Amino acid sequence: MSSGTNKKRHELQRPIAIYYEHPDWFRPLFERLDESGIAWKKIDAGNHQYDAESAEEEFSLLFNRMSPSAWQRGLGHCIFYTLNYLAHLEAQGVRVVNGYRGFAHEISKAQQLTNLEKLGLPYPKARVINHVSQALNAAEAIGYPVVIKPNIGGSGAGIEKFLSADELRRAVEENRLYFGIDSTALVQEAFTPRDGVITRIEVLGGKYLYGIKIHTTGESFNLCPADICQSTKGEELTRIACPADAPRTGMTVEGYKPPAQVIDDAERIMALAGVEVGGIEYVTDDRTGRQLYYDVNALSNFVADPVRVIGFDPYARLSEFLIEEAIRHEATRQEAGHEEKRIVSGARR
Repeated sequence: MSSGTNKKRHELQRPIAIYYEHPDWFRPLFERLDESGIAWKKIDAGNHQYDAESAEEEFSLLFNRMSPSAWQRGLGHCIFYTLNYLAHLEAQGVRVVNGYRGFAHEISKAQQLTNLEKLGLPYPKARVINHVSQALNAAEAIGYPVVIKPNIGGSGAGIEKFLSADELRRAVEENRLYFGIDSTALVQEAFTPRDGVITRIEVLGGKYLYGIKIHTTGESFNLCPADICQSTKGEELTRIACPADAPRTGMTVEGYKPPAQVIDDAERIMALAGVEVGGIEYVTDDRTGRQLYYDVNALSNFVADPVRVIGFDPYARLSEFLIEEAIRHEATRQEAGHEEKRIVSGARR
């Protein structure tokens, strides 16, 4: 548990918990929490257990940072376990940021499409399938080019693009399509970002935090903003949330304020999904001119060198949000406890 001198530290009876599995992505947040002086602790999702009988609130708040791409790091067993753990915490009354509903949305691209459809927002045409034999039929209904992506992906994992039926037929015959750990995949219309630009919006507390434009190279489906090491001005960016040996992506980034309607759309998407901290990506498809929402992330890594790119430190704001939520939740629980005692005491008289 961290220690510090900040006066806020004594305001929490129980620590804030950060539940995570990636060893590098959350260092900036850990540093801000240390600086705050608040009581907090790390929980390693890769090796964890809980007591189903426990009725005690161990934490004032838990921030869920579990990643759907954990299966790439030998930690796929944590993904469905996390759903059970989050449900357990919420049943106890623990304040969970990016809780059960948000994480269930994070690990289901199919559910993301259902939500976009419910909200009446545009997205790439898609079919959800559960067997490779369905891939060709689904692609024919959509029209080439298509991408096939695992329902549980993360960091662009497992996504393949097919320009023709012959290409996809060979992949089916060679049995090399990967549907991921839940054996579900999306066959989806492949778009071409106009001018190679993808726009990403980040939200905090479900509200707009900032936007960025990512200028892509078209060589990767992994668009993690924390990996991008150069601005559109040619400035070298310091990657503070990535492994030291992470490859350079070749992509560039710039701060951007999206239109008010797009910000409203993003906040509606996150509200329906139950995601409090996360990112949404959209493009203008160069072929059709349509604006398409295509990815919702509950595990958001903020842009590299954020002060230079967007003008402020989002990790500091995230830390403040978590502390304020923890203090608010503890106060609410204490008031509820006092009221319950008052009612019981009055009934005994």
